[in-house]
Amino acid sequence: MPVLRPVFFLVTIGVTTAVVQVRPVGPVVQAFRPAGPLVQAFRPASPGQAHDSIRVVMLGTGSPVPDPQAFGPATAIILGTRVFLVDAGAGVTRQLAAAGFPRIKEVEATFLTHLHSDHTLGYPDLVFTTWIMGRRSPLVVFGPSGLKRMTARLLDAWREDIDLRINGLERETRQWLAVDPREIDGGLIFDEGGIRVTAVPVRHAEWKHAFGYRFDSPGRSITISGDAAPSESLVAAAKGTDVLIHEVYIESRLKPENRPGGERWPDYMRAAHTSNVELGRMAARIQPSLLVLHHVLRLGGTDAELLDGIRAGGYTGKVVIAKDLDVF
Repeated sequence: MPVLRPVFFLVTIGVTTAVVQVRPVGPVVQAFRPAGPLVQAFRPASPGQAHDSIRVVMLGTGSPVPDPQAFGPATAIILGTRVFLVDAGAGVTRQLAAAGFPRIKEVEATFLTHLHSDHTLGYPDLVFTTWIMGRRSPLVVFGPSGLKRMTARLLDAWREDIDLRINGLERETRQWLAVDPREIDGGLIFDEGGIRVTAVPVRHAEWKHAFGYRFDSPGRSITISGDAAPSESLVAAAKGTDVLIHEVYIESRLKPENRPGGERWPDYMRAAHTSNVELGRMAARIQPSLLVLHHVLRLGGTDAELLDGIRAGGYTGKVVIAKDLDVF
C-alpha cells in the first residue's frame, strides 16, 4: 500500500489567505485541518463584508469524559457577521474568543439540543459573560421543555454576583442581563435574514425532548444531530444537506467492561447514541457532501476502528473526525 503524504495548498477566506493541510487518514477518507493557529485560516466577516453561505466552527467536540484537547459540545454557525450557537458545553465563551470572536456579546441566538450537563455547563458562562462583556439585548435561547426553569434557577444561583455587579462599583445594568428562553416542540423555529433553522426531534434514551437542528442559507445547509440514537426523523430532515455533523461511538468496543457498573451500559448506549456502523448506514442514505464526526465515544478504540465502521455501514463519501476549532 503506498504511503499517504500530506498535501498543502492555499485557501482564501474573505481577505485572508492561509496554508491548509490535507492529511489522508486512509482509503477515501480525508481529514483536513488549518496549518497553524486557526485564526490565520478563519476570521469573522467585518461589517458590510458579504458571505452568502454558512460556515461552521467546531468550538467544542468533546463528551462528558474530561479531555484537555476537546471542550464541551458547542458549534458556531456563521453567516457574515452573524453568530449562532448550537449547544453550550464547558468553555464555550473561551472557544469563541479562540476562534476569533471577541464580540461574544453579539451571539444572535443559541440552540440547545437537550439539557444534559455536558451540553449546558457553558450556559451560565454564556449568560453572564456576554452580559459583562457588553450585551445590550436579551440572550435568545431555543431548547426543549425545562429550559425556562433551568434559566430561572441559574439566574437565582448567581444572585449574589448579580447584586454586587449592579449595585457595586461595576454599575452593570439589570435589564441587559435579560435572557429570552424559548421552549420548542420541533419544526421551523427561526427564519430571519436568510437563515432558516428547523428543530428535528430525535431519540436520546429517556429524554422526552431532544433535538437535532438543520440550518439552511441560500448557499449551504448544515445538519447537527445533537446526542441521538439512529433516527428516521433526522435522516428525513437531513436529506440534501451539505454538511452532516453527527455524534458517534465505536460499536465493536461496546462491552460492559468498558464502563464501570456496566451490565446496563450497552443498553443505554444503544438507546442514547449512534454507533459508527449505524451512522455509516444513515449517511449512505442522507448522502451529505461531508460527514463530520464529533462527540466521539471511542471506548478505548482507535480512529481507524471508528472510520472502518463508517465504511462498513456503507458510506463512501468524505468524512472527517472533528477537532476543536476546525472550520468547515
